[in-house]
Amino acid sequence: MAKIINLKPFREFFQSGKSSSLALLACVISSLIIANSGLNSYFTDFLTYQWGYQSSSVKLYYSNLQWINDGLMALFFLLVGLEIKRELVEGELSSFKKAAMPVFAALGGMLVPAAIYALLNSGTPNQNGWGIPMATDIAFALAIISQLSKRVPASLKIFLAALAIVDDLGAIVVIAVFYTSDLHMNYLAYAAGIVVFLSFLNYFGVKNVLAYLIPGLFLWYFVHHSGIHATIAGVLLAFCIPTNPVKETSPLEKLEHLLLKPVNFVIMPLFALANTNIHFENEMLYGITSSLGLGIIIGLVLGKPIGVLLFSWISVKLGFGSLPSNSNWKHILGLGMLAGIGFTMSIFVSILSFEDPIYQTEAKFCILIASITAAFAGYQFLNALGKKAQI
Repeated sequence: MAKIINLKPFREFFQSGKSSSLALLACVISSLIIANSGLNSYFTDFLTYQWGYQSSSVKLYYSNLQWINDGLMALFFLLVGLEIKRELVEGELSSFKKAAMPVFAALGGMLVPAAIYALLNSGTPNQNGWGIPMATDIAFALAIISQLSKRVPASLKIFLAALAIVDDLGAIVVIAVFYTSDLHMNYLAYAAGIVVFLSFLNYFGVKNVLAYLIPGLFLWYFVHHSGIHATIAGVLLAFCIPTNPVKETSPLEKLEHLLLKPVNFVIMPLFALANTNIHFENEMLYGITSSLGLGIIIGLVLGKPIGVLLFSWISVKLGFGSLPSNSNWKHILGLGMLAGIGFTMSIFVSILSFEDPIYQTEAKFCILIASITAAFAGYQFLNALGKKAQI
């Protein structure tokens, strides 16, 4: 009996991500206005204000900015992890043939920009930022392609979503492996124990979502104190939650449904509001032509489309993958341009890459420029292709 693929979660994810981009954009603009007005000092005080609980054995006392970046963003990564697992089990990554080309495209879109940045920044104080141009912002990329409506094949939208999801998985691995501080093995052992416990729950068919979320809170705490970035706890939890390849709604899909709107309309906009507060100064213009700025801008604007197109071509030539239906290589190039919108994840990696706030601010400014350029170029290119096809 053929399995029934439930497309509703993908459609819901696509529609929610598309609409939430407006909230995200509003918070980006608001943050930039605040940073360059008299409200900046009050906003900075708010971000640095610390609260929580602390004792000799428990430490949960952080600034608002840390709660957003380490706490709320763990829920964002939980949602990303759920999306990745669902695609692996029942979606666009569920078979080798279906997954090959998006996976190859995502690898090219990560490796080529990282190589460009590393080449330009080797031996400099900025060399640790090579992970910044690897990322693709799912919400903004899907929002842009959705504006093209019927001028691009529907298969391209699914391909872009799959590419961006694999890209996020790559970013998660990079954060876990390369942007991790000193490891504390005792906390890591506690976290591993909870993952084993959650895996047993999955194995024995426990479907109550709360049975996973409550241990998940302890998992977040132990991962946070182990030295690995706390957001990785969200991904580990996601992969322990059960799903299925049939039409019946699974615990994973129920949780994904619950998280979609809070993550897309609250957490991501809050992250943008807290982390895009760039105070514009004349010196920033010189930063664009610095090795850090060029590494980010060239990596996202040129490296992404080159990497996506090259590795997609390789996958087809090797017989691993095939072009999405009703598409051609120009469409893949256009998707590669949109993949250069690195906003949310790129900013997140830049915060982990540099301790110096000057480098962080310069990186955010260049990410903003690169993402706007990539969005405009990708939209115009695919729009021109669509109009030409309709003539």
